[in-house]
Amino acid sequence: MLATSPSADAIGQALAEHGLFLRGGWQPDPTLDRLPLLPGGQSAGVVWLVGVVGAAHWASFSASSFFSDGLPDPLDRWSRAVGDALAARWGGLALYPFTGPPYWPFQQWASRAEPLQNSPLMLRIDPVYGLWHAYRFALALPGSPPANLVAPAAPPSSGLGSLCLQCDGQPCLQACPVSAFDGASYRVDDCLGWLQQPGGEPCMQQGCLARRACPVGAAYRYPAEVAAFHMTAFAALHRPVPAPVPSPQAGHGA
Repeated sequence: MLATSPSADAIGQALAEHGLFLRGGWQPDPTLDRLPLLPGGQSAGVVWLVGVVGAAHWASFSASSFFSDGLPDPLDRWSRAVGDALAARWGGLALYPFTGPPYWPFQQWASRAEPLQNSPLMLRIDPVYGLWHAYRFALALPGSPPANLVAPAAPPSSGLGSLCLQCDGQPCLQACPVSAFDGASYRVDDCLGWLQQPGGEPCMQQGCLARRACPVGAAYRYPAEVAAFHMTAFAALHRPVPAPVPSPQAGHGA
């Protein structure tokens, strides 16, 4: 059993080999958080969030067999391979936002790990990376949390974070061709309908125009190849399921 969790520097160095970033950590409550027991039978002493920032992960992911094997969910499968290997190295468990239901509350965990704020696009905005970050997994590890594990500053209590309230004109709300965002909700059906039309090609090829309009973290915007990958996955995930064709005998006691 580890006396303490690996240091943030050690974890960060291991993640950097895959273009991933340590996004902060928090000390779980064994009763309230209801995390699974670790392989050694003990409770997790610390949970570290791991994610992507900009496209730093793309070189590692796109060079992997997961990217080119033609099977579904390549990024999720790559993330699981990396996360499971690192968790095994340190005697812990990797937890993922895409396994479920039930789903682990990554958005709640993120607020315990770093000072994120709300945005009009229903995404959490980072003061440095803007909207160009995401979580790929969490590492629940044994041992005591590091002494320098510090809770993030509390975000503003207003409906939107100060970054967005102070943004001149909030260009993100003006950039969507179908006004799918109104600052309080996201009309996903309007968005998907537009993506299926010829006019939606710029969104599909460059990424969400509303997201790209945000001036915060502009240096971390996805390049076209990465944006197109994510937009294609998004459109496929939310594609409507065709209604079943009725049997010729339907309604006749068949």
